[in-house]
Amino acid sequence: MFETLLTPERIARETAAGHWRNKVITDFLDEYAAATPDKVAFIDSRRRVTFAELKAEVDRVALGLLRLGVGTGDVVSFQLPNSIEWIVVHYAASRIGAVSNPLIPIYREREVGFMVGLARSRLIVVPKQFRGFDYPAMIADVLPQWDFTPELVVIGEQSWTDLSADEGDPGVLDALRPDPNDVTLLIFTSGTTGEPKGVMHTHNTLVAANDPLPDRLGITADSVLHMASTLAHLTGFLYGGRLSVQNGATCVLQEVWDPQAFVELVEEHRINYTSAATPFLHDLLSAPNLAEHDTSPLVRFCCMGAPIPRVLVRQARTKLPDLVVVGGWGQSEEGLVTIGIPGDPEDKIIETDGYPWPGMEIRVVDPSTGAGRAPGEEGALQVRGPFLFVGYAERLPLTRQQMVPADDDRGEWFDTGDLAYIDAEGYLRISGRTKDVIIRGGENIPVAYVENVLYEHPSIDNVAVVAVPDPRLQERACACVVPKAGAVLTFEEMRVFLAEKGVAKQYWPEKLVILDDFPKTPSGKVQKFQLREIVAE
Repeated sequence: MFETLLTPERIARETAAGHWRNKVITDFLDEYAAATPDKVAFIDSRRRVTFAELKAEVDRVALGLLRLGVGTGDVVSFQLPNSIEWIVVHYAASRIGAVSNPLIPIYREREVGFMVGLARSRLIVVPKQFRGFDYPAMIADVLPQWDFTPELVVIGEQSWTDLSADEGDPGVLDALRPDPNDVTLLIFTSGTTGEPKGVMHTHNTLVAANDPLPDRLGITADSVLHMASTLAHLTGFLYGGRLSVQNGATCVLQEVWDPQAFVELVEEHRINYTSAATPFLHDLLSAPNLAEHDTSPLVRFCCMGAPIPRVLVRQARTKLPDLVVVGGWGQSEEGLVTIGIPGDPEDKIIETDGYPWPGMEIRVVDPSTGAGRAPGEEGALQVRGPFLFVGYAERLPLTRQQMVPADDDRGEWFDTGDLAYIDAEGYLRISGRTKDVIIRGGENIPVAYVENVLYEHPSIDNVAVVAVPDPRLQERACACVVPKAGAVLTFEEMRVFLAEKGVAKQYWPEKLVILDDFPKTPSGKVQKFQLREIVAE
């Protein structure tokens, strides 16, 4: 069992407020398997499964886990692509009170060795092969690093057949329903800086994180959802792995992001909603087959992890007039905290990261003194509310370092590590990282602002502004650019463009680096610490 920062006071507060409903994800599965047994729950590239069929598979695998000795509080790690098997393993672990530890498929020996080692997983589930990579061989190579030996189950081999074919009495599972305040998820941060941290969530924090979405975005049981981001990232986990089941809806899983294939899926399955990193929207709007298919069912695209360039919003309105694009912000530690409201004016979509969910609170403070900032003033962003995690696994001192005492009885604040503004209407705008700020001669450069302007240049496909060391000024700004196909951009052309856009000269990047692509996390976020290393070289 992992030690957490969850207190009786927080449980009482969130329960009394109605944010924590004391439900677990399999409660929803059971309800819809009884009410709509023949409705399709999930579709992947190989098959589809109804709610009744999904429940039966989950129960069989849950019994199989018990037979292998997996019990309450044990960690089940699974490194699987977006598939129905991923769903089954997660729900089966939840059914018996085990802790799900989804691992992103592109992780290799170093990441898997560290994460499974910290989790001390009782069981690992991997595919026999995915995209040409041999996962069982990787586990064999990393096994000597650990002082324990987890069970290994391989999809496509007899071990999975045995696990998923258990014919025991599913009635024994009822007695194993976990306490909704138990830890159910151990998910590692994407690792944009330093050592990945194992974020712990309970059943209550995860259910609460999805509860407000239907009202804000118009999702019902008749909606068809889509997920191409890896389910092992919190965006995919919440909005691909669980959102549809919490609402009795259907979800289409895409193993590998392919914008042309997505266009076809929208037409085939009448997909209404998807959420992904902002580059996915760019890819969709650039898909060569976009005009050849009926994409009118797609009415919501939630962009996570990066600002939405104005040009993309305008392109979306032209190419997909039925589509509403909204931006959102969150972290593994607290899920999605803010998101746009359909009907927001263009400036709110472009210039903010949305409005807080019900129950979630945000504030910005002076990074040095902790004094509150006025609307429109930049400060360190802090968050609290029902979605907030309950600690980093085996790193509670680190967790406590990021918790800030409150002057009321509504709980501590979590210091997110982000810099932000909150406007007079309560909308959030992320402006940078407290540890990723460019300070040129004592003046802060508004990184997100400069990037958004450069994004409008007709030759630029992607841009990230990072710091380069300077012996006199401390830091200077460097623009890392991925040009559009066939385009050429010079340093002087960039300067002329910024001048034409009216950007203050002290904010102009003083170096230009052209790259074929950016290093990114599996969720699509640019890894700026790697960009800084590339620039330094």
